[in-house]
Amino acid sequence: MNYANQPQSAPILTVKDWLVTLLILIIPVVNLIMLFVWAFGGGANPSKSNYAKAALIWMAIGFVLYLIVGVLFIGLIGSSTK
Repeated sequence: MNYANQPQSAPILTVKDWLVTLLILIIPVVNLIMLFVWAFGGGANPSKSNYAKAALIWMAIGFVLYLIVGVLFIGLIGSSTK
């Protein structure tokens, strides 16, 4: 059978690979740097790259919601002191 036209599949990440990944992600500052490296570096496994992109999107959503709640809270406190 000719497999020349079929796309190459990425190697499956093992449980050990995911444990190391999650260990890295619990380290402050390093986690953010590594998420950007895995998401946009080009050398990571596609599964890890997709995970990193999704995690960065959730971080961005959380940050925006945090800002909105903070601004509303500060506005509420500011308006009640008048």
